[in-house]
Amino acid sequence: MTIFRKLSTQLFPAAIILFSLYSCNNSNAPSNDINEPVPATPLINYAVTKFFPHDTSLFTEGLLVHNGQVFESTGSPGDRPQTKSVVGIVDLTTGKMDKKIEIDRSKYFGEGIVIFDDKLYQLTYTNQVGFIYDIKSFKQIGQFNYTNKEGWSLTTNGKELIMSDGTDKLTFLDPATLKPVKQLAVTENGLAVDSLNELEFIKGFIYANIWQTDFIVKINPANGKVTGRLDLTSLAFEARNKYPPADVLNGIAYDAATDKIYVTGKLWPNIYQVEFPH
Repeated sequence: MTIFRKLSTQLFPAAIILFSLYSCNNSNAPSNDINEPVPATPLINYAVTKFFPHDTSLFTEGLLVHNGQVFESTGSPGDRPQTKSVVGIVDLTTGKMDKKIEIDRSKYFGEGIVIFDDKLYQLTYTNQVGFIYDIKSFKQIGQFNYTNKEGWSLTTNGKELIMSDGTDKLTFLDPATLKPVKQLAVTENGLAVDSLNELEFIKGFIYANIWQTDFIVKINPANGKVTGRLDLTSLAFEARNKYPPADVLNGIAYDAATDKIYVTGKLWPNIYQVEFPH
């Protein structure tokens, strides 16, 4: 009725009355109400089945399982001098990392990792460069460049590497050339989902931490639509209660051989093994 309020009340009174009657009585008329509520994204229920110690000096950037071992990569913020940009294998019994790789924190900020075809790939935050290592010796065997402004995380669908850069876009890379083959825009109820961070590929879907939140979203790689959400607020609260300096949720890893899923966060005192429908 906004348009009629702009007209003089002296103009077309009969037309206004007829319009009002039609609006009230025509129950079969289609609704164009822009305030109609948007359907909520389904919440994925989860359960914690185990928890393990985690070194609280590790500023987690990437987490994955390879051959039954948990690999973790970390960053090194300038305001946290105790942190290092390293990659290593985490002992779930003790929480300690067997460090395999360290990059110069004065030059680089380590980000996400992925293992593909006996090679380990590591991103850096703002240098637009990634490093390639032999998975057996952990010696650097190459590097690659990307045009994304930042590098955040990596995972793989078994054919391509999938990269996040802190935006709403995921970049698919050809492992042979490390050049982009496509980009996927991620949306939830028609709106862009920004700050996509740590990634994991689980049974045909991409799971992504949303930076600065306690959520992990489930993404359909066919169309980029978010089909579910995990709310890990209680785990983040527990982490900060145990260790107040604990930072944001960041880290999801899937062991396809055992169907186990692990989550953690930056400087968290624990890695959690969780179960949810997937």
